[in-house]
Amino acid sequence: MLLFLAAVARSYHPGTGFTALIGFPTTAPNESPALQAIPHFRSSLVSYDGQFYAQRALDPLLRDPGIDHAMDLAPFRARRILFSWTAYLLGMGRPAWILEAYALQNVFCWLIIAALLTRWLSPVSARGLALWYAVLFSHGLLWSVGLALLDGPSLMLTMCAIIAVERHHPIFSAGIVGVAALGRETNLLVAMAQPIPKDLRGWLRLAVSAVLVVLPLLIWMDYLRSVYRSTTLVGTDSFVWLGTGLAAAWRDALSPGMSRFAETVASACIIVSLAAQALFIFLRREYESPWWRVACAYAVMLLFLDPVLAHPQTGAITRVMLPLTVGFNVLLANEPRPARFWLWFAMGNVHLLPAFHVLPIAPWP
Repeated sequence: MLLFLAAVARSYHPGTGFTALIGFPTTAPNESPALQAIPHFRSSLVSYDGQFYAQRALDPLLRDPGIDHAMDLAPFRARRILFSWTAYLLGMGRPAWILEAYALQNVFCWLIIAALLTRWLSPVSARGLALWYAVLFSHGLLWSVGLALLDGPSLMLTMCAIIAVERHHPIFSAGIVGVAALGRETNLLVAMAQPIPKDLRGWLRLAVSAVLVVLPLLIWMDYLRSVYRSTTLVGTDSFVWLGTGLAAAWRDALSPGMSRFAETVASACIIVSLAAQALFIFLRREYESPWWRVACAYAVMLLFLDPVLAHPQTGAITRVMLPLTVGFNVLLANEPRPARFWLWFAMGNVHLLPAFHVLPIAPWP
């Protein structure tokens, strides 16, 4: 954890704070007048989606047309509003503080995730520490922290929802999932953590939970329709026929040849990891485990991702599949045979190798 915090500290710059974590570009920046008035770090090395959600945090009720004009797919960014709201609240409405809060909320969520993980993975043995580390320094989670994206905070809420189910509070869990869906629509899959109904009361509770899961997003979508009219579904993550997106994206990722050897190796590591994780989950079939049901839902979604999301070099697939990665490691902790444990661990967590080079956050300098 000290290693991680030292990496975060390297992203601090006098005058602009931790805004280097957001990924504002130096060339042709898409910046609203509200953002231009705030000192912030611009990088020639990284530029990613966090810059749009950070700008959205300056106007979380969508009243400033200048912010809409400064970003691509404004309705799509507005639909994923939750962590722009939290940054606004943490920054107490002050623009410079809002940017700092947005940049650092992934860091705070990482620390909370580290604590929550000890519920399932106790880092007091070689096996427990290896699994704990494999989640915290996974490619997807470091990418989320290093570029101030939505996936780290989403994972934290996913873990909270599963803990609520394990403590026999399914209605509370459904409420958490409903709120999390405002951060990313795929968080709706965490509703699979709901206990399997075994009687009439269980089915009624599941029906109430279903309403709580979808209600916040429906209310927010209705508000968005009043602002954007018929364009609220623009930019929705798309899906394709079974396996076709994976096949196209992974074939392309492995074909550059020796001229891009490092990228090819990194892509291969990510592909092997996700394939192993999905296979392990499909073979395990622990239906009563909330983590298995959630991980299985994401493993199925993996098979239908479109080529853009599925391509290992875009940085999206490991972030989107974070619940699968965590579920894999949590369930692997119960493997009694050491040889099989370490074999599955090596295959399912080889994504740690390219994670060492995620900028600007990495396990070590």
